[in-house]
Amino acid sequence: MHHANSHARQRGFSLVELMVGIVVAMAAVIVVMQVFSVSEGTRRSTTGGDDAQSIGAIALTVLQRDLRQAGEGFSNTSLLGCDVALQPGWTLNGMAPITINHADIAAGDVGSDTLLIAYGTGLGSPEGDRINTQPGANIYGIATATAFHANDLVIAAPSTRKVPCGLSLTKVSVAPVAPNVTVDSGTVGVANGVLYNLGPAPRIAAYAVRNGRLTVCDFQTQDCRSANSVNWAEIADGIVSLRAQYGRDTSVPLDAVVDGYDQTTPTTACGWSSVLAMRMVVVARNGQLEKTDVTAAAPTWSAGASAPIALVGTWQRYRYKTFETTIPLRNVAWQGVPSGC
Repeated sequence: MHHANSHARQRGFSLVELMVGIVVAMAAVIVVMQVFSVSEGTRRSTTGGDDAQSIGAIALTVLQRDLRQAGEGFSNTSLLGCDVALQPGWTLNGMAPITINHADIAAGDVGSDTLLIAYGTGLGSPEGDRINTQPGANIYGIATATAFHANDLVIAAPSTRKVPCGLSLTKVSVAPVAPNVTVDSGTVGVANGVLYNLGPAPRIAAYAVRNGRLTVCDFQTQDCRSANSVNWAEIADGIVSLRAQYGRDTSVPLDAVVDGYDQTTPTTACGWSSVLAMRMVVVARNGQLEKTDVTAAAPTWSAGASAPIALVGTWQRYRYKTFETTIPLRNVAWQGVPSGC
């Protein structure tokens, strides 16, 4: 009897007890996994929002940096709106400090604008130097030749603006010997005109949103007329829209005060002189794709229906942040109201 009771007391779990334990453990694992999934989704949404905040701020900073310089050396009425032959071998039509959706620039993503920004880096007067004499086709006699250096890029404009206006960007070939500046390829018949010094590295940059990324193309080295990714360098991932408007002085005569905003690109020098500011918005997207719709309506900005933010695909399942700013074009505004405008 004693031996039988000893075996009975040492008996293990029954099959039913093991099954019940497994079911309870599985239920606990499922609950833990669900909690983890919700927590992980929240974490990704939060970190994705932080990333969008940082990326959007970086993209806006890059654009602001160039926009603040826009027009340096290019804002004189002798140059505004002219076609400029660039050294790589192509012509940029309608040169201006800033152009929205320039016809020469390959379009970006649907519902997003492109920007073309131009400015010089020269040390000379932004009003240029008078060409007193022209001893040769590629030699210009000016009063302040010491303001020019070898490899500076310059534009020679005649005393009377031609219609149509076509100019050339060329390089100073050797160190100037006063009063003469010698260039690689000159323009004949520009005596009494103006020689503009754009410095050794003028910037002509095109910005576009491509495949959800803010990209830039340097018109001095790449053919920005093509959407080929070889020509466009990525600045920031997760940027899904870029919209912009000109801040325009519509008074007659001009009074150097912004009266309204639109996207109508000027076609005359006076029209370009009326553009005193740029209003734009950059839209950054949280990289977390949610399981259900989390954005009921597309983001909005100050332009409203005149330049709406349009998104494509399953955009409702993402979250967005907008970064909006208005930037005065100081290199245009400081010149005041041009004569005849």
